[in-house]
Amino acid sequence: MALHTRLTELLDIEHPVMLAGMGGVSYHRLVAAVSEAGGIGTLGASTMSDDELPAEMAKVRAATSKPFGVDLLTAMPGQVEKGIRSVIDGGARIFVAGLGVPREAIDLLHSHNILVGSMCGKVRHAVSAVASGVDFVVAQGTEGGGHTGTVATLALVPQVVDAVGGKVPVVAAGGLFDGRGLAASLALGADGVWIGTRFIATPEARAVAGYKDALLGLAEDGTVISKSYTGKTCRVVRTEWTNHFEEHPEELQPFPQQAVASMKAGVNHLGGEDGLAVDSSREFMPCGQGVGAIDTLVPAGDIVRSMVAEAERVMEQIASTRR
Repeated sequence: MALHTRLTELLDIEHPVMLAGMGGVSYHRLVAAVSEAGGIGTLGASTMSDDELPAEMAKVRAATSKPFGVDLLTAMPGQVEKGIRSVIDGGARIFVAGLGVPREAIDLLHSHNILVGSMCGKVRHAVSAVASGVDFVVAQGTEGGGHTGTVATLALVPQVVDAVGGKVPVVAAGGLFDGRGLAASLALGADGVWIGTRFIATPEARAVAGYKDALLGLAEDGTVISKSYTGKTCRVVRTEWTNHFEEHPEELQPFPQQAVASMKAGVNHLGGEDGLAVDSSREFMPCGQGVGAIDTLVPAGDIVRSMVAEAERVMEQIASTRR
C-alpha cells in the first residue's frame, strides 16, 4: 500500500514526508538523502551565507535528481531578496517561509514555477498565508523544536485542516518522529508530515560536537521554550544559558539582537562546521519533545522508509478493528 496524498501529488514525491528546513542542520547531505528516499528534503538556509546557499543547492542537485526545497527565515533583515533569487536560480521545487512570507515574494516564486509553503502556529496564521497565495501550510504544534508557538499539534492540525484544508494541503509538524505520528497526522486530515528532530540524529545531519549525543540522551521533558538564543520563542535543549534567562528575563533582548548577543557570548554556533567543538552545557540546540523516543543514529533514508512502512501497518491495524 502506498500513501498517496494531495501533498505527494503537488510536490511529485513518493512519500508524504518532508524534512524540516532546520538552520545549521539541513545541509545538502541530509536533504539529498531524504529526497532520494522518496520524501522531500528542505535546506535550512537561515544560517547560510549569500555564497553558501547557492553552493549547497548545487551540491543537492549533484546528489539527486529528485525535488528539494529551501526554508528561509524571511523575517531576517535583507534576507528575502537575496535568498529568493538564489532559490529561483538554484532549481528548488519549493520555498518554505519560517517566519512569514511577503505577497510579492510569493508572486515572484510562482512566476518561476516554485511552490510556496508557510509555517503556521495558529489557525489565523494559516488563513492569512492561504489568502496571500501559498500552496501549502505546515501546522506546527508547540511540541516541535526550533521557533514554535503555544498550541499543541493534536489540537492545532485538525483546526487548520478545517480552516484551510479545502483549499491547500496541510502538513502536520511538532513532536512527530515515526510512522505512528504519520498515521495519526493523516487521520487528523493532514496530507503529510514535516519532521525535524528525528532527522538531526542521522549520520547525514550537520551538527556541532555534542548536539547529536545530547539528543540521544535526552528525555521527552528535557526541552524548554526559550527566547534566550534568538529573541523569539524557540524550543531547545535546556541548558545553563536557558536557565540563566529564566531567572533573569529582564536581560532578554528582542529578535534579532538576542541572536547576535548569543553568538557574541559563544553559545550559538548554529551553522558552524560539522563537529565544531562547543560547550554543550550552554550551546543552542533546537529540539522537539519527540526526542525522548530517539536513542540511536539512523540513516535518513531508512527513517523515511521505516516511517512510511510503519504508518501503513498502523492504518491496516486500525482498519482491521472495523466490524
